[in-house]
Amino acid sequence: MGKVKTFELRQKSKEELLKQLEDLKNELAQLRVSQVTGQGGAAKLAKIKVIRKSIARVLTIYNQTEREKLLAAYKGRKYLPLDLRVKKTRAIRRRLTVKQLTAKTEKAKKKAAYFPTRKYALKAL
Repeated sequence: MGKVKTFELRQKSKEELLKQLEDLKNELAQLRVSQVTGQGGAAKLAKIKVIRKSIARVLTIYNQTEREKLLAAYKGRKYLPLDLRVKKTRAIRRRLTVKQLTAKTEKAKKKAAYFPTRKYALKAL
């Protein structure tokens, strides 16, 4: 098995991806055995890197598709699982919402209504 293409992986189903992952892992195990025994030439040693990258690609596509499915399943719900929430930073996550920032007490509302800020217009000379 050679280098796998991402656009081809995106078209595959979950079962096909897992099957391909298993095949790649088996091939990697065989290459490692041949590396230890010294039977493999330079081509086999170079192929280890290609297989490892292919495994990473398959896992990445698999995880991305699973995440998309979960996000679609939780769409419209009030709470999301922690790993599906937007990461941002800790400070941003704890920051007050816009509604909380603009909220005023009854006293502040009355004061703003009864004593609005005055506007002055100056005449030009």
